[in-house]
Amino acid sequence: MPGAETDTPWQSRFGSSLMRTMGSPLRMLVRGEGAYVWDDEGTEYLDFLAGIAVNSLGHAHPVFVDAISRQAATLAHVSNYFSTPPQIELAERLKRITGAGVGGRVYFCNSGAEANEAAFKLARLNSSGTRTKIVALNNGFHGRTMGALSLTGKPAMREPFEPMPSGVVHIDTTIEALESTIDDSVSALFVEPIKGEAGVLPLPEGFLRRARELTEQHGALLIVDEIQTGVGRTGAWFSYMHDGVVPDAVTVAKGMAGGFPIGSLVTFGWASDLFTRGQHGSTFGGNPLATATANAVLGEIESAGLVENAARRGTELRAVIDGLESPLVEEIRGQGLLIGIGLTEPVAGQISDGALANGLIINAPNDSSIRIAPPLIIGDDEVRVFAERLRRAFDAVVAD
Repeated sequence: MPGAETDTPWQSRFGSSLMRTMGSPLRMLVRGEGAYVWDDEGTEYLDFLAGIAVNSLGHAHPVFVDAISRQAATLAHVSNYFSTPPQIELAERLKRITGAGVGGRVYFCNSGAEANEAAFKLARLNSSGTRTKIVALNNGFHGRTMGALSLTGKPAMREPFEPMPSGVVHIDTTIEALESTIDDSVSALFVEPIKGEAGVLPLPEGFLRRARELTEQHGALLIVDEIQTGVGRTGAWFSYMHDGVVPDAVTVAKGMAGGFPIGSLVTFGWASDLFTRGQHGSTFGGNPLATATANAVLGEIESAGLVENAARRGTELRAVIDGLESPLVEEIRGQGLLIGIGLTEPVAGQISDGALANGLIINAPNDSSIRIAPPLIIGDDEVRVFAERLRRAFDAVVAD
C-alpha cells in the first residue's frame, strides 16, 4: 500500500484509488478455470475459498459463461415495472428447492446483505403491540449494511456506526439462552446454521429444532440466513434440511448464480403475506441477466449431482485434514464443503499465508481458525492437490 517499499505498480494504483475498507489484496488475479486461478505473474493457485463460497461451479464454467452470454445478447435489464421469463422461472425453482412450496414467495435483490435487509423489514412487519424484539446470535454475521449490521453479533463491527436500528437483542448460542429469551415479545429470530465468519462454527445439536418449536409457540418468525451455507454447500440444498426444520424465511445469495451478483428472500406459509405493495423494492433485483445466470447455475448443480458431491468430497477433505496428524489441528468443523479447522495455537494467518505461497487459497477468519470452501465441482485431482499443498503449509508453520 502507499508508502510501502515493496509495493508493485498495481498495489500503488489500488491504494490510491480504492476505498480503505479492506486490507491489502494478496495477489492480482487475472484468470480462472475450474478450481484454479492464475495471478499476473503466471502463478497457479488451487482456489479452495471460491470467492468465499460464491463460485459454486468454479471459474469460467461453460454453463455459467453460456448463460451470461446468451442472456446479455437478449435482454439484460428492464425494471420492476415488468417481469421476464428467467425471473419467474427462478422464483419457482427457489420455492421448490427451499421447500417453500405453493405458499412460498420470493423477493430478489443483489447480495446477501440486501437479502437480510429485506428479512429485517419482514421481521418488523411481524411486530404488533408488545412484539417488538428481534433476536440474533452473538458472534453471528449477517452483513454490513445498517439493518444487517444491527443483526450481526460482533460489537466491534457495530460500534463505529451506532446508534443501530433499535430492537435487536443478541444472545449466546445455547438452547438455555433460547428458552429464556423467546417469548411473546419477540417478532423474529435470525440464525446462521453455521457461523462462517466466526470460523465455521455449527449450531449446537438440537438448537435449530428447539428454535423452531419456540418460535412457532410464540408467533415469532424463524429466519435462517443461508447466505454462506445454502445452495448445496453443506451436502443438502439448504443446511436447515439436515435438521428436518422448515423455517418461515430463508435468505440466499453467494453461490446461487456462481459469481454473478444476486440475492433473495424466500418466505414460507403465513410469512408470505406480510409484505404488501410498495413496502420494499430494488432497481436491479431480479433482472433477467442475474436470474438467467442463477437458473443455469442451479440447474447445473442439480443435474450434475453437485449437492451429493459436496457431501462426498467434504468427507474426503476432512479425512485429508485428519491425516495431517498435526499438533496444530484441534478440531474439524462444518458440513459438506464448508469446513473449519480449529487450531491449537493462534497461527491461522501463518497457515493461510503458507498455503498461498504453496499455491493454495484458503482463509483465516480469525487467529485460531481456517476456513475451506471450494467449488462444488471438485474431484479426485483437486482433493489430491489440496492434500499436498495443505500439508506443506502446515509443515512450514510447525518447522518455524
